[in-house]
Amino acid sequence: MSYRSLQRAYQIWAPIYDRAVVGFSAAPRAANIAQIPAAARKILIIGAGTGLDFPYLPTDTMNVALDFSAAMLSRAVPRAAGQVQLVQADAEHLPFLDGGFDVILMHLILAVVPHPSRALAEASRVLRPGGTLLIFDKFLRPGQRAPLRRLLAPLSASLATRTDVVFEDLLTQRPELDLVEDQPAALGGWFRRLRLEKRV
Repeated sequence: MSYRSLQRAYQIWAPIYDRAVVGFSAAPRAANIAQIPAAARKILIIGAGTGLDFPYLPTDTMNVALDFSAAMLSRAVPRAAGQVQLVQADAEHLPFLDGGFDVILMHLILAVVPHPSRALAEASRVLRPGGTLLIFDKFLRPGQRAPLRRLLAPLSASLATRTDVVFEDLLTQRPELDLVEDQPAALGGWFRRLRLEKRV
């Protein structure tokens, strides 16, 4: 999977994306965003897609939303409604300074990008020490066999997603991040809501 192939895939997905994901993702998105600390002032959404997170965001914060796909971002514009700054960029090479955000949301993005470990590293880089990282995505657990999900991985990659990402494998590469909450979110726990904090 490459960013070029993702651009092509999401040009196709963009018109039907909301119908495909709203049903199972609305409640977990809202639950994750409800955990944003009251003191947060700068929020970054990595993988904003069509802006499905935007209705749940605080209105008294500076909200920045990033996505690689122009087709998806064009559909996010009405939801941004002047409350969210939209940026087209690569999740693996964020155009932001170190430690610039209090909270980062990564909803349905780590199982999409070509190199999840790089995307998580970049999120950690731009998160301030003591900041909160909120993730919602589909992950395998360590040692989980899940033969069907692993078998589907090559096919799902062609559809701009992956079914074989083990979050704990990514986390071992980021000792500065502490996992403080892990909740099943959809499809029998295949999707998970994760809250992490960056060490001070």
